[in-house]
Amino acid sequence: MRFVDRYPIIVTPKLAECRDFWTARLGFEVVFEADWFVLLQAVGATMAFMSPDHPSAPPGPEPFPGKGMCFELQVEDAAQAYETCRAKGLVCDYPLTEEPFGQLRFGFFDPSGLWVDIIEQIEPAEGFWDRYMIA
Repeated sequence: MRFVDRYPIIVTPKLAECRDFWTARLGFEVVFEADWFVLLQAVGATMAFMSPDHPSAPPGPEPFPGKGMCFELQVEDAAQAYETCRAKGLVCDYPLTEEPFGQLRFGFFDPSGLWVDIIEQIEPAEGFWDRYMIA
């Protein structure tokens, strides 16, 4: 099977707020929009938001409760992305941090309650993963 694209659909009544947040602060563009659905794309990433009152079948999914999901966006330069996002008014709930497991990252919630991590893969601290490896 060869996939053409992949993306989450977050069910939320806050379609306009999510559209505006992702376009203004993260540089996504609207690819398709209806009164119950919006599809957004940026280079290397796609995502969608759908109203709980959507007319599509089958029934569901239920509105996203804002817990239990992380949306990871990997970038080449997390420090630059952090400065760019903050310059566009993004308030980060987790500041730019170098993690011992091998990521430089920052994070925030979008208007739907989705947790978003912007990450850059870096070298982990020496020996960090040793205790987790299966022999």
